[in-house]
Amino acid sequence: MVEKRMRRWEVRQPRFLTFSCYQRLPLLGRAEWRDAFVESLGAARDRLGFRLIAWVVMPEHVHLIVVPGERPIPGVLRAIKQPVAQRAIRRWKETDAKVLRRIAAGEGRYRYWQAGGGFDRNLRDQDDLADKVAYVHHNPVKRGLVERETDWWWSSARWYAGERDGVLTIDPVG
Repeated sequence: MVEKRMRRWEVRQPRFLTFSCYQRLPLLGRAEWRDAFVESLGAARDRLGFRLIAWVVMPEHVHLIVVPGERPIPGVLRAIKQPVAQRAIRRWKETDAKVLRRIAAGEGRYRYWQAGGGFDRNLRDQDDLADKVAYVHHNPVKRGLVERETDWWWSSARWYAGERDGVLTIDPVG
């Protein structure tokens, strides 16, 4: 099987990123794993200095809008995704969880995230950025997970609506 490789142009403007769990399985389907992802996202931002504009964690994929700092996007994504995968796989091994059979990648290896770079797009102007922020926030409503964007805890929609309880802070654009 040929692994997809994505060419990224490293510019310091907002970037819309999307990546999925292995085989689009709902590995982030439980609140515990979505919380772990949010924790990892916040820690990576603190450590690497990228700006976080908008985000949503769905059961089988994630959307982020970030402005890169010094570290290129592949390093940022690795810093966010790797701790979540390691923690989940370790726990699932300890409990001999059935999901391990579905994410087995051979020779005792497991995959939490889909291979490849996911989707990455530069957002060129304020209209493009506003459209993508709205798209990110509307994702849980569109999927029928909640009635209102602010009802989904694992999203920056609450921050944009002025509710600052328990969500990551958002970095201003500009």
